[in-house]
Amino acid sequence: MTSHRIYLIGYRGTGKTTVGKMIAEQTGGTFVDLDAEIERISNQTIQEIFRDSGEAVFRDRETECLTTVAADQVGTADAPQVVSLGGGVILRPQNRVVIEETGWCVCLTAAAKTLVDRISQDRTTSDKRPALTDLSPEQEVAHLLSERDPLYREAADVLISTDGKTPQAVAEEIIHCWQSGDDPAN
Repeated sequence: MTSHRIYLIGYRGTGKTTVGKMIAEQTGGTFVDLDAEIERISNQTIQEIFRDSGEAVFRDRETECLTTVAADQVGTADAPQVVSLGGGVILRPQNRVVIEETGWCVCLTAAAKTLVDRISQDRTTSDKRPALTDLSPEQEVAHLLSERDPLYREAADVLISTDGKTPQAVAEEIIHCWQSGDDPAN
């Protein structure tokens, strides 16, 4: 049976928001960017929340928003609710349980160098997203990927590499897997 909700997880810069919007548009579904929801409800950027209240408060808000979105009765077998999740949502076990119990989860992956290049080209990143370590961007990505990769793999039903692919190609691959139940071997 095809899930009514598609979750997109992965590190910052893998294309979750861009690809998620395309999937929703192409399937007639709805799209939710969880980070944008957190910002809307908090009336602050993610960076401001980290600065003013700390990471623990941000993670609490993230869990609250995920739980709310997961309870929404939207999406159908033909027109899913597509939810782009922040890169660290998988850090909390209860979030991984919510994802598993309420949808089909795709982890978007990319090489560390690809992520650093994409993040550095995104002018909004420094304004909206905090550095999570005192390391260089390259070291931070490598460090956080090493910590998070096992959790991404645990939470994901499917892993899809975005290296060398257009967002459109990634969206089409996800839609195909979602509709057919296929798992690309990558």
